[in-house]
Amino acid sequence: MQLNRIGDIKPYDAPGHFDVETLRMQGLGASDARNFSVGLSHFEPGGGCDRSASPPEKVYVVVSGELTVIFDDQEVTLRPLDSLLIESNEARAVENRGNEIATVVVIVSSS
Repeated sequence: MQLNRIGDIKPYDAPGHFDVETLRMQGLGASDARNFSVGLSHFEPGGGCDRSASPPEKVYVVVSGELTVIFDDQEVTLRPLDSLLIESNEARAVENRGNEIATVVVIVSSS
């Protein structure tokens, strides 16, 4: 068992992200998890991330606020407790178009 308390987690810089605080909760050095990592992101109004794609699958779960995810042919706005699977190498950009902080749990496969 490895417990990480929110007060002990340190922010890190996520490449391509802007106006966001990112916290690594499990995996990737925050714990010994090998098959996935879990992060928590707080997107300020106007914050987001540039268009990118990467091999690992990802799941976004919005905890509060709203977050818009833009794909080549569509965009979706996620609201509290909505979840979204981003498939391997699927390009997307992210924007917080609202006036409140958007808090998102991000789960990333390591395989």
